Amino acid sequence: MPAINFFCEDVDFKLKHPRKTSTWIKESILKEKRILQGLNYIFCSDQYLLQMNQEYLNHKTLTDIITFDNAETAKTIEGDIFISIDRVTENAEKFDRPFDEELHRVLIHGVLHLVGYGDKDPASKAKMRKKEDTYLALRK
Repeated sequence: MPAINFFCEDVDFKLKHPRKTSTWIKESILKEKRILQGLNYIFCSDQYLLQMNQEYLNHKTLTDIITFDNAETAKTIEGDIFISIDRVTENAEKFDRPFDEELHRVLIHGVLHLVGYGDKDPASKAKMRKKEDTYLALRK
């Protein structure tokens, strides 16, 4: 069975319940009628992600997530998702949410990008948020 892997770069972070989280992500992918080929989550710092943002996307701003789609065929999910633990922590405080809820929102946000959902304009952001909420509600 294709794997979902969790790694850390330059942060000391350990995901709570990785097996349970992987199962939830896989179920969400199936609900989107996609086939998982492989997915790597890399947890990192603001500085690490900022450097990637500048190098690969030519953006000079902090972000909570960068998603790289490595799928070679339609309807498959394969990619690398980099998540700043610093941003997730700050956003959880800013939006008065538990850290785990904010982290799971970002985890599924990356998957939704790989499915094809965008977030560059208000309408697509609203659609993305609705999908995030749908899948967050499925967590066990």
